[in-house]
Amino acid sequence: MLKLAEIFYSLQGESTFVGLPCIFIRLAGCNLRCSYCDTKYAYLVKFQMNNDEILQKVQQYEPVKLVEITGGEPLVQVEVYHLIQKLHSQNYKILLETNGTLLLKQVPDYVHKIVDIKCPGSGEAGSFKEENLQFLRKNRDEIKFVLSGRDDYEFARRKISEYNLRGYKILFSTVFGKLQPARLAKWIIEDKLPVRLQLQLHKYIWSPDKKGV
Repeated sequence: MLKLAEIFYSLQGESTFVGLPCIFIRLAGCNLRCSYCDTKYAYLVKFQMNNDEILQKVQQYEPVKLVEITGGEPLVQVEVYHLIQKLHSQNYKILLETNGTLLLKQVPDYVHKIVDIKCPGSGEAGSFKEENLQFLRKNRDEIKFVLSGRDDYEFARRKISEYNLRGYKILFSTVFGKLQPARLAKWIIEDKLPVRLQLQLHKYIWSPDKKGV
């Protein structure tokens, strides 16, 4: 049985898949407490389902075959690996959003990984497991930095150099309501950084506090 916060269908609001119809499986529980977390409700378990029940729920939204497993932190629950296998067996394209603190070794290669490197503004800087870099593919997986200000931006720049991340798909995202996208865009342009500016699309289409979108 998996512990969940919600399952819903909407548009993908982040990553290089932004704007596409997507089914979200949000697992409950997280091993971090980021200062800007916008899904604190996922800390607590709302309901439980087994893999077959989750698959039946997901199949209600066919022909959409894009699924994101998120949290909380989805890799906290080891049963998630069985869910990944079951979704793959039904030809779903699987996105996994993870905070980078847990080893990715067991995540299958067919999963599209979106991995956070936490910046100081999160209160969780230093939590990223550097060993995970060996399990990321440059042509497919994504590395995300969520920035709340200039200090976070400079931290992210240093990490790109320190971890030799050029060539990876790198996302720079703003903390909604704290760092203005135009300011981040200016910094990226001035420094000619090889990164993608990411906005949380769902917060611009709907209310920033609205759940299930």
